[in-house]
Amino acid sequence: MRMNNDLPSLTQSLHDFATARNWEQFHSPKNLASALSVEAAELLEHFQWLTEEQSRNLSAPKTAEVAAEAADVLLYLLQLCDKLNIDLLAAARSKLIVNGEKYPVDRAHGSSKKYTDL
Repeated sequence: MRMNNDLPSLTQSLHDFATARNWEQFHSPKNLASALSVEAAELLEHFQWLTEEQSRNLSAPKTAEVAAEAADVLLYLLQLCDKLNIDLLAAARSKLIVNGEKYPVDRAHGSSKKYTDL
């Protein structure tokens, strides 16, 4: 399977992968969102009970495991966005603008408080 380094190509590769296995029938937005949630929980599981310091200094094997879970999250997210015709990059850019307005630098710099607490 040839892979390019862009989201549309990756999304197409995912589509081709699922189609070849006749899995498209299972890939409703609901099922993909559920699978995404499960994979995100599996990603989180690698950090459960670690200290802040330990979470910043994972071993190489643990980093590889986290990378595999992060990839699962990305792949399900891309499939979900594909099914719903969401341009993920455009949505992310738009969200950055919204967050920039919600958390202005002069009020949010160095603070982890929710914008309602600023």
